[in-house]
Amino acid sequence: MVLVSKKDLKIAMEVFAIFQWTFSAWVFVTSVICVNLYLVLYTQYWPITVAILIWLAFDWKTPERGGRRFLCVRRWSLWKQYCDYFPLRLLKTHDISPCHNYILVYHPHGFLCHSGFGNFATEASGFSKVFPGITPYLLTLGALFWVPFFRDYVMSIGMCSVSQASIDYLLTQKGKGNMLIVVVGGLAECKHSVPGSTTLFLKKRTGFIHKALQHGVALIPAYAFGETDLYGQHIFTPGGLINRFQKWFQRLTHIYPCAFYGRGFTENSWGLLPHAHPITTVVGEPLPVPKIEKPSQEVVDKYHTLYVEALRKLFNKHKTQYGLSESQELVIA
Repeated sequence: MVLVSKKDLKIAMEVFAIFQWTFSAWVFVTSVICVNLYLVLYTQYWPITVAILIWLAFDWKTPERGGRRFLCVRRWSLWKQYCDYFPLRLLKTHDISPCHNYILVYHPHGFLCHSGFGNFATEASGFSKVFPGITPYLLTLGALFWVPFFRDYVMSIGMCSVSQASIDYLLTQKGKGNMLIVVVGGLAECKHSVPGSTTLFLKKRTGFIHKALQHGVALIPAYAFGETDLYGQHIFTPGGLINRFQKWFQRLTHIYPCAFYGRGFTENSWGLLPHAHPITTVVGEPLPVPKIEKPSQEVVDKYHTLYVEALRKLFNKHKTQYGLSESQELVIA
């Protein structure tokens, strides 16, 4: 009889928690498509598929209207295992009043934004204790809400669409004390995600500045130290066939396809698991922004510059605490 130690059991639970979230989208999408095709093509239960599509059409706008969160799901003990795997830590540098709304801008995206999810879509790192009175809304791609059942799972942990309509609704119809978390680098930032990288895809991203000005909400810079150390990436030969395909695909879809890899079930093997590397997300001081319903490009550029300066200040103040050298600088691409 083989006895499993508590340590081995905890490691197994942590790995399960990572796989459960990371690959749940693929499982849901594949399962929903296959089951519904089977119902339509091979059984007499096709009305079930019709009912699902009718409900999807009826509920289509919910991800843009605050979603449908359940605190019990955000507080699952499974998320504690998820955060312990790395581990994740959320560090507040300034108090944030629940009497206002905020847009927290998270950097860097990394490959799968593990720290952003663990800290803001769950209560495993103690968000409600760190920021009492604040309700977080992690904003993500609208495509995640196209799949029945999976969309409900995503909304249950407080995630919403990152569309303009969603941002406008959350900042005007949900009262005060709301924190919208946007990962402005997006999937395009993945090509810069290699261990030790401090390159952010930010120079041409001004939409969040425009929204902050329209609603007069403060911007909060946040940097996750260690996020880019979770996976390696194979860099293809510049000018080669695969490299040309990557650039073509990026121009077409604004997504850069990457050949990334992590660790296997043993530390020294390759696989899809992220490396168990500590990540500390440091949340900076709110940057006040005036309310200007129709800001000019000059005003947008001004506050974009101020935001980048605030982000650099936050990065430079904390970088040596989390394994970066004093000479390492934040690169804005």
